[in-house]
Amino acid sequence: MTVCIEQSVPDSQVVVENKNNHDTTDLIFDGHFVVPETAVANGDFDCPDVNAFGQTFRDYDVENERQKQVEECYRMNHVHQTYEYVKKMREEYKKLDKLEMSIWECCELLNEVVDESDPDLDEPQIEHLLQTAEAIRKDYPNEDWLHLTALIHDLGKVLLLPRFGELPQWAVVGDTHPLGCAFDESIVHHKYFKGNPDMNNPAYQTKNGIYREGCGLENVMISWGHDDYMYLVAKENGATLPEAGLFIIRYHSFYPLHRSGAYKHLMNEEDAENLKWLQIFNKYDLYSKSKSRVDVEKVKPYYLSLINKYFPEKLRW
Repeated sequence: MTVCIEQSVPDSQVVVENKNNHDTTDLIFDGHFVVPETAVANGDFDCPDVNAFGQTFRDYDVENERQKQVEECYRMNHVHQTYEYVKKMREEYKKLDKLEMSIWECCELLNEVVDESDPDLDEPQIEHLLQTAEAIRKDYPNEDWLHLTALIHDLGKVLLLPRFGELPQWAVVGDTHPLGCAFDESIVHHKYFKGNPDMNNPAYQTKNGIYREGCGLENVMISWGHDDYMYLVAKENGATLPEAGLFIIRYHSFYPLHRSGAYKHLMNEEDAENLKWLQIFNKYDLYSKSKSRVDVEKVKPYYLSLINKYFPEKLRW
């Protein structure tokens, strides 16, 4: 996307009224929606202090059985996710020859899935999707594409189910990272990369690796998982979500980028614009994880209307 600039206003900025009727400085993009710059750091979302287990969020060091399971998932991920492996998986799953079904049917399938890489939640995934979507809907009532993006962002986790190949957890869930260049220290459980065969390839050991600075994330091989799979499903089935929505789906697990600022040198201008929305989305994705329940039948009609707006009735998976 390109920035729409008012000639009389410097730095591509304009003053708009936010949802609480306060003056705020935001950026306007050609997708015809506003990116609230201040919301990235200061927004109105009330972040809880502890997760569903009573611990701080994304604490990978606390000693308990859940954390041992999480760490083992990352160890397997870091050892087995190689450049060639990801290339092979992208080629295989881009065929979209596993099943035909609607978005809502896929949401219901997630009742069978629990993410073993998540240190904050052990509820079925549909609970998390609705918690995230409803939290965003409350704070951004006019951005219906963002509500839907929240609902579907984790649907790729159906890869864990038999009809989709029953991939191991390490090939579906957890934080993602680039292949083909040096593994940044900010990646969770970085120590386990020492067992990855790509460490023996000198071409992959520099900051840029096989890429050039500013090449754009779409040209970077990111570790395989539910993010990239759901992006492929949406893109190949002609979803009409804004590019920011597709970007969120594809990179919402790329924590080294949107939490630690790693790999920004590989981004292009469009990535930088979309990252603003991903950073807004991320706090809802992370901090809405709780034991609070959502009345599925009550909110279902609304989300079905959004699905009909942005997706075909049936999709190839």
